[in-house]
Amino acid sequence: MKTYNKLMLNFWLFMSIFLFVIITYKGINEGFRNWYFYYVLSIITFLMYIIRRWMMNRMEKHQKFLDDQRNKESSS
Repeated sequence: MKTYNKLMLNFWLFMSIFLFVIITYKGINEGFRNWYFYYVLSIITFLMYIIRRWMMNRMEKHQKFLDDQRNKESSS
């Protein structure tokens, strides 16, 4: 599961950068009036990256807390 989470984290970061580059390229070639709205997609994918990273860190801390609790109970 850890590998999957890291893979998805990198996927969202890659998609965010990829979309930003493509939208900017299309905006330069075809005019930003037609392409400016698509920056929302790039922002959404970047937010997905941030949320996933935050949730991964939160999950790791919670898992560590649970492990510590389990160790305390077993040693008592």
